[in-house]
Amino acid sequence: MSSAYVVKLEKLLSQLQFKHQARCLATAARPATKDSRRKERSLDKKPVESSSFAMNMFLGKIRTDQAFPFPQSLSQDQKETLEMLVDPTYKFFQEVNDAAVNDELAEVPPETLQGLRELGAFGLQVPQELGGVGLNNTQYARLVQVVGEYDLGIGIVLGAHQSIGFKGITLFGNKEQKEKYLPKVASGEQFAAFALTEPASGSDAGSIRTKAVLSPDGKHYILNGSKIWISNGGLAEVFTVFAQTPVTDPATGETKDKVTAFIVERSFGGVTSGPAEKKMGIKCSNTAEVYFEDCKVPVENVLGEVGQGFKVAMHILNNGRFGMAAALSGTMRAATRKAIDHATQRSQFGRVISSFGSIQEKLARMAMLHYVTESMAYMISANMDKGSTDFQVEAAISKVFASEAAWNVVDEAIQVLGGNGFMKSNGIEKVMRDLRIFRIFEGTNDILRLFVALTGMQFAGGHLRQLQKALSSPMTNMGVILGEATKRAKRTVGMTDSGALADKVHPSLAESAMLTSRAIEGFGASVEGLLAKYGKNILEKQFLLNRVANAAIDLYASGVVLSRASFALANNIPSAEHEAMLARVWVNEACDRTQLNLNALRSTVQQENFQLMSKIANEMCENGGLVQVHPLGI
Repeated sequence: MSSAYVVKLEKLLSQLQFKHQARCLATAARPATKDSRRKERSLDKKPVESSSFAMNMFLGKIRTDQAFPFPQSLSQDQKETLEMLVDPTYKFFQEVNDAAVNDELAEVPPETLQGLRELGAFGLQVPQELGGVGLNNTQYARLVQVVGEYDLGIGIVLGAHQSIGFKGITLFGNKEQKEKYLPKVASGEQFAAFALTEPASGSDAGSIRTKAVLSPDGKHYILNGSKIWISNGGLAEVFTVFAQTPVTDPATGETKDKVTAFIVERSFGGVTSGPAEKKMGIKCSNTAEVYFEDCKVPVENVLGEVGQGFKVAMHILNNGRFGMAAALSGTMRAATRKAIDHATQRSQFGRVISSFGSIQEKLARMAMLHYVTESMAYMISANMDKGSTDFQVEAAISKVFASEAAWNVVDEAIQVLGGNGFMKSNGIEKVMRDLRIFRIFEGTNDILRLFVALTGMQFAGGHLRQLQKALSSPMTNMGVILGEATKRAKRTVGMTDSGALADKVHPSLAESAMLTSRAIEGFGASVEGLLAKYGKNILEKQFLLNRVANAAIDLYASGVVLSRASFALANNIPSAEHEAMLARVWVNEACDRTQLNLNALRSTVQQENFQLMSKIANEMCENGGLVQVHPLGI
């Protein structure tokens, strides 16, 4: 689930040391000692640079390396391979898989599982020499998009298996581990599962209690503990398990518990699972508790390095998020199609309901949400295929956006369908039940919003520290100071570096690019203001951080759709003008929302509202429920 993120946030907090930076920027430099002058000369090393579009937004800067033009990662051979796979996948889900039956049975029938094995669906990204299909991320995204269009339950069975279940082996496994485990999981002979969440550790991974202690002979780790809500937990033969292990610091001799990742086989013994959980949705996927009792795990089954389990978990989760956005864009496509079919055939008051403005707005917003989600998924997957490793903020944004957009699209589709949408026979009520979990698992959206805001602010803070140190030794850092002074002077008189984006988009989208550029610059200034005002205490200002995250999500989405629509226009894609309309409306509204969020960061009225809401919530918790007295007094 979201366990690894709290620890990540704690690490970010330890680096957010911005002691009232704004005041420092306005203060004259003090004489420097010889030692401090040496440090200032190097500025304590340059701040981390990033080619990430989203990360640079936190500086108020537009960096287009990974965003413009819309990235393309498929060779002609890869496109042909994908074309050969897409049609059989559609055919399987249209003719073989029955989502309603899967939901009713609360399991996937054996013949359906066998059909998926024959498609190669259990090892889509495993190299061909190890028994997989050998797809890259973009090819994988296209196939899971088909799955999401037809059955999210099956999507979880497959995703829990390969997107996180054995993903750690593909990312961190050594040659022996890959050769031993990947062929059997790729064929679907064995299921895999990702075991992180525990009863006492949901979003707080630091409270993991599962322990792995090295045996006296040094050949095994003895694993004890339990995990909850593990997808494929009752079926899996291979688990990626995270446990506390004693780690001794060679420099200090101090021993501390640190999380380590292990490859654990059910056949090792001491591994059992509870009954399948009864769930609201994704019922055909197996979710169960998993127990480890004196399970002997060979030392060669450590995944990655001892004590580096959080790194493993973070990379697994980050690498899998684009797939969720791709799958949910498929879900939105199917829901929108149902809404359009109904709206164009249903007549009321002598007109088809698709001619009414309120229905038109619903359909247009559904299209925009789908366009953003799909564009995010394929921008991220293409950048990953091109070798980018700097996509964690974009990946988190895509998960938050996709899960909330899909919920809104399906909700509005039901509204357009009216009573028909509420009926089980229509099938869309199942989709809504399935969707609810996506805002919770693999990082709750609440935690991911904090992750987005704090990761970006940490990045911005490093650059502010460079400027602060430059000001303390102005003669040796004049270039840094003049560059910053020019930027701030332009900001003061309302000038913006709009050309950085306007030059990258199609001419017909120049105005939208200008709006986005101005909004990004304002966003960077607001981030700097928060860091200056709150310093490391910003972690406790979650009302503010949520608004920072929401602004970041809107701005990244704006950049993504401008890129995709520009690509469509430049390449005369048949839907180009339609895509341009989607982009224009999205940017107009997203920039308005961004301004409202940025205003809230400095509004005294909003600050008072935040304090009042905090007090209201505290009183509710103290009361054990709502505090207000019933209006009838009875």
